[in-house]
Amino acid sequence: MQQAVSRVDIAIVGGGLVGASLAAALAPLIEEQGRKVAVIEPATLPSSIDAEPPVQPSFDARASAIAQGSCEHFAQLGLWSQLAEQAEPIHTIHISERGRLGVTRLSAEELGVSALGHVIPNAWLGRVLHRRLATLPLDWHCPARVERIEPQPGGHRLTLSDGATLEAALTVLADGGRSGLKEQLGIASQATSYDQVALIANLEVSKPHRGMAFERFTADGPLALLPLSGQRMELIWTHRAGSETQTLALDDGDFLARLQKAFGDRAGRFRRVGTRHCYPLSLVTAEEPTRPGLVVLGNAAHALHPVAGQGFNLALRGVMDLVAALEAAQQRGAGPGSAETLADLERRRSGDRHNVIRFSDGLIRLFGIDNGWLSHARAAGLVGLNLVGPLRRTLARRAMGLER
Repeated sequence: MQQAVSRVDIAIVGGGLVGASLAAALAPLIEEQGRKVAVIEPATLPSSIDAEPPVQPSFDARASAIAQGSCEHFAQLGLWSQLAEQAEPIHTIHISERGRLGVTRLSAEELGVSALGHVIPNAWLGRVLHRRLATLPLDWHCPARVERIEPQPGGHRLTLSDGATLEAALTVLADGGRSGLKEQLGIASQATSYDQVALIANLEVSKPHRGMAFERFTADGPLALLPLSGQRMELIWTHRAGSETQTLALDDGDFLARLQKAFGDRAGRFRRVGTRHCYPLSLVTAEEPTRPGLVVLGNAAHALHPVAGQGFNLALRGVMDLVAALEAAQQRGAGPGSAETLADLERRRSGDRHNVIRFSDGLIRLFGIDNGWLSHARAAGLVGLNLVGPLRRTLARRAMGLER
């Protein structure tokens, strides 16, 4: 039997990292202002969200690079002290181009901060977020999918696979763009394939990384190493589309040998590799990130190349800006899904979103041009950037999310 219609102030479609971060950030509006928030998540969550995690993440755990600005956002939410338990600091970022002498180093010490950012296992990030959500009076629908979404006066009507029907003043699509809801609503996206595939795995290296992250540009695309606990690092290795199948087919020894040849010895010898994962890389941007009664966040709004690790950090700033716009609307007496509220959000977001997309896309296109003169110019630019302190510090502060 179909359940009665439930009315909520905010419906969050997707309980992953972005959706869970939003629900956690809404805590003051939920606890102090009585806002009713629903979360719809198709994946089955662990039966004991608040159970103690293992002391160390599994070797194959995926991780995210959390910029310093994002660390500060999590501190505002009261979550950083828990996240820090399994966060590995990034003290230095080493940027180079294969076959060229130009190198740039960005350091936390030069910027007067304890770290440029941190690398956190996604399993731990999710556990801490969902522990917080377990303390909030949320209307959970899990596992459940939104089968139909219909605009109506004052918001949207959501029909769920668990038989529930919600009427939400504001619906937030934080589902990674995989549900087809944008298409149901007629929200178009601009998509440009990079003809590249990211291969991701965890590595064990022969010497301590001392908090150094590497971004190395190659003819096939960037190759990044991020510090993890112990002598482990996360690998993000870009391949030309189609060439990754041969690399995936290699046994561990041959894989490590090929990686060593591609990267060099700066990080030491690669001694062990975990399970390898691949996904295609494209630049995808929703043409309408907001509508009255609707916000699109995270990868549903903008899927970026992983170069410089900006994707989740951009999404988290979107979360915080949305909460700020909702708090301002509350003070004005405006509804959460009103055109006025979402116009305020777009004023806060548009510049940051444009700058980050232009920055990450520009890096890929600049280093993807196979031209001898331009290669020398890039190398000179990296050397010059390493010599010019103010420019290097500005770049670092932008990458850290401390400037927009």
